[in-house]
Amino acid sequence: MNSSVFAPWDDPQAKPLIQFRNVTKRFGQFTAIDDLSIDIFEREFFALLGPSGCGKTTMMRMLAGFETPTEGVILLSGQDIDPIPPNKRAVNMMFQSYALFPHLSVWENIAFGLKRAKMPKQDLKERVEEMLRLTRLEQFAHRKPHQISGGQRQRVALARSLAKAPKLLLLDEPLGALDKKLRQDTQFELMDIQEKTGTTFVIVTHDQEEAMTVASRVAVMDHGRIVQADTPAKIYETPNSVYVADFIGDVNIIEGRATPNDGETYRIDWAEGQEPLTATSAHPFEKGQACHFAIRPEKVTISSERPADAANAVQGKVHDIAYLGNLSTYHVELANGTIMKAQSANTRRISRRSYTWEDPVWLSWTATAGVLLAD
Repeated sequence: MNSSVFAPWDDPQAKPLIQFRNVTKRFGQFTAIDDLSIDIFEREFFALLGPSGCGKTTMMRMLAGFETPTEGVILLSGQDIDPIPPNKRAVNMMFQSYALFPHLSVWENIAFGLKRAKMPKQDLKERVEEMLRLTRLEQFAHRKPHQISGGQRQRVALARSLAKAPKLLLLDEPLGALDKKLRQDTQFELMDIQEKTGTTFVIVTHDQEEAMTVASRVAVMDHGRIVQADTPAKIYETPNSVYVADFIGDVNIIEGRATPNDGETYRIDWAEGQEPLTATSAHPFEKGQACHFAIRPEKVTISSERPADAANAVQGKVHDIAYLGNLSTYHVELANGTIMKAQSANTRRISRRSYTWEDPVWLSWTATAGVLLAD
């Protein structure tokens, strides 16, 4: 999704489809959701991302109507949804297990909700066929769930969930049961279907790669709060905290103390005996303020000689190498015992790899390559 075109969250005039307003949810003494406020817009593919127990499934269950807020209010199209029972909400939920009826064909599974809603026969037939086309299942219409693959079952569940044209579709770890290759293919299918139907999707996942691939915005959660909600690019490039930087992707995090140089440049004093680092930050730091410097391994260059003009250069020796086919990640141990990761693309055959274990190397990066974060 091209977020430069589609960005209702940046438009003060845009009306949210879903509004969480100071929502708290307690189970006995345990606070699952803690005074949470967020807007989700129509046609968004919104991902809730976080470790187990962070509150993402509770948020989804409240939207579906299986839980009610202890405090605060949830609005759907401006209406408080608390009094509306789950089956009367313009919301559908697709479960991880798919919950298909094993004795019904694919066609009948998709038609099930429409029959219960007493849709006229001709309309029902047209709608089911439209859903089969959308999910590319036409030739499997008369098979039973056990006669089709996991990826196809996943698409049947999706077709059934979308058949009643909900305003909002909730997806709870929808790709959890699929193998990695199929997951990746299905992620693009999901995006395609979401784009074609214009339905708002809210997906719960603990797979950061999945969230970063499919979502228009990702909300990173921790202990019942949203730590940062932003586009995948912003979450990755400009995390607002050590928690988000550490949670998304691979990252090096160095603790130190910042001292302003000039403009937005800072000197970072860190481990004893190490030269200070240079970093930029649009957020001001006081002299000597504790900070964390986060830098992605792909932004760190590895070389056998010290680069002449690098803003930052540290020396160490190769401690470990992870070969990932297209990339190699070098784990380099610095003199003070810190391990830093640098990544480089494997453009050559493996036999010609430049560095091996115990080799002395230099790691370098520019002043703007990383993010300076307050404690």
